[in-house]
Amino acid sequence: MAPGVSNEKKTDDEQSSKENFIHLCNPHLEKMKEDILYHFALGTGTHDFPALFGDVKFVCVGGSPSRMRAFIAYIAEELGLGSPGCDYPNICAGTDRYAMYKVGPVLSVSHGMGIPSISIMLHELIKLLYHAKCSNITIVRIGTSGGIGLEPGSVVITRQSVDATFKPQFEQVILGKTVIRSTNLDEQLAKELMQCSKEIGQFNTVIGNTMCTLDFYEGQGRLDGAICLYNEEEKLQYLKEAYDSGVRNIEMESSVFAAMCNLSGVKVEDPVLAGVCGGLTLAGHQME
Repeated sequence: MAPGVSNEKKTDDEQSSKENFIHLCNPHLEKMKEDILYHFALGTGTHDFPALFGDVKFVCVGGSPSRMRAFIAYIAEELGLGSPGCDYPNICAGTDRYAMYKVGPVLSVSHGMGIPSISIMLHELIKLLYHAKCSNITIVRIGTSGGIGLEPGSVVITRQSVDATFKPQFEQVILGKTVIRSTNLDEQLAKELMQCSKEIGQFNTVIGNTMCTLDFYEGQGRLDGAICLYNEEEKLQYLKEAYDSGVRNIEMESSVFAAMCNLSGVKVEDPVLAGVCGGLTLAGHQME
């Protein structure tokens, strides 16, 4: 084979090796003529995914639709892609389940509250990125959380998502069987975000574990829910155990976020996080 052809092939191979495409762990999708993303009001038969989303490299997800709209406006300004008063249409306007906005290579998507809501969104988001033939995607979840042993307003960059017993795992029952999946996040990305925080110098930022619970009240040790059958001393003891295990904040989405993105080959981080870390403290104050 001619040297020129050989070198060209090598270049193609090298380029291919650098491309990290989305991986779908579902062989049944190949048999479907059309894939409908019900909760996004999008479908492969009605929308040109590569044309609409093929240039996406960064996906930022958060609970509130209004926050994610404000976020995309901020990003547009930072990237020089927007103008004052510019309108950013909701790509998912055909449904009221989630909101989605895009500017340049950045996609901003709301996910609601809790594991069930974000898991539905992630199933359809991951398929969207796959059908759009996106590569080298980074997904970051941003939002508010309850901090442990931190000043309110601190930013926690998640090292690892843990469950309510401080184990780094996501447990789900599938077809009557318990399935446990890893909740590791991208260590290098966490370090890069930490460096960015140091350069900005506006927030107290730490890297720590994030505890993902199944609800907002009892699961997080709050005293102001409709049901509370433990006392403040028991609550503070639990929060101390969480802190001693490395937990620095508590929320309700990080475990399934990490588990699903890991299975799909996506680079992910959860600086939840980047928000008000003051809802739970070792002093027992309720600040949310």
